[in-house]
Amino acid sequence: MKKKKVGYGFLLFASIILISGCGKASNAETPEKKSIASEQAVEKVIVGSVGSDADIWTFISKSEAAKEAGIEIEVKNITGGPITNAATVDGDVDANAFQSIGYLESFNESSPDKLVPIATTYVEPLGIYSEKFESVEDIAEGSTIALADNPSNTTRGLRLLETAGLIKLKADFDDGIGTPDDIIENPKSLKFTLIDDLTGPRILPDVDVVLISNTIALEGGLNVLKDSIFHEEADTALRATINVIVTKEGRENEAALQKLGELYHSPEVQAYIEETFDGTKVEVEESIETIWGE
Repeated sequence: MKKKKVGYGFLLFASIILISGCGKASNAETPEKKSIASEQAVEKVIVGSVGSDADIWTFISKSEAAKEAGIEIEVKNITGGPITNAATVDGDVDANAFQSIGYLESFNESSPDKLVPIATTYVEPLGIYSEKFESVEDIAEGSTIALADNPSNTTRGLRLLETAGLIKLKADFDDGIGTPDDIIENPKSLKFTLIDDLTGPRILPDVDVVLISNTIALEGGLNVLKDSIFHEEADTALRATINVIVTKEGRENEAALQKLGELYHSPEVQAYIEETFDGTKVEVEESIETIWGE
């Protein structure tokens, strides 16, 4: 599948300088930690991520682009979004990469410590999956639909079900905190259950229909473009569905962290993502000021 790119391009200019305290590891200047390209001290950055996104950052950590940027990246593959965000707040990781803007906003609403995006990465379609039905038109009356039990993904799932023609939501539906109670038309009398989103692929044989985000679907051996019975169109993605690299508020201007976005969008990394994930992660290179102005 030919890669499509969403959004407007941006290039972050940052001088390669030594920043003490980025990550908890010592940044002692030794010969083996010299950047061949720049002869500047290598910065160590710890990135927390989840599943397939952690695979991407592991590739980035070994890339020529990272070497040329003078960054040593340590990747921590953490199970679960809330734990990954907590690790970022606590300083156990310097930045994380796994979540959408909607997910981030939901986290910030419930946390006294705020996280902020420093670069966009991609959008990926949310899919409707079923082993019992071959299309959304085939879904039987009274079927049970499993949705992720977190506000941003619950509302995103409900919007997708509305797009698929299965339900209708009230006019003032809140895309941040909406629930199945906001459904005003349900012609097939569908039932809804909320699940831990990580369990989606595992429970697929046991439920009628389940909505699964693409990162989690990939972990379960599913390709949203091939295996779902209906999915979002990436090119019409909403702002809230754009994935971002995130750090703790107050650290967003650190030069070493700013370089993470440049590395993600390097041609070497994008070629790896396209080949590995078969077009299911569509690049978004958009300025943070455009999507995060508050």
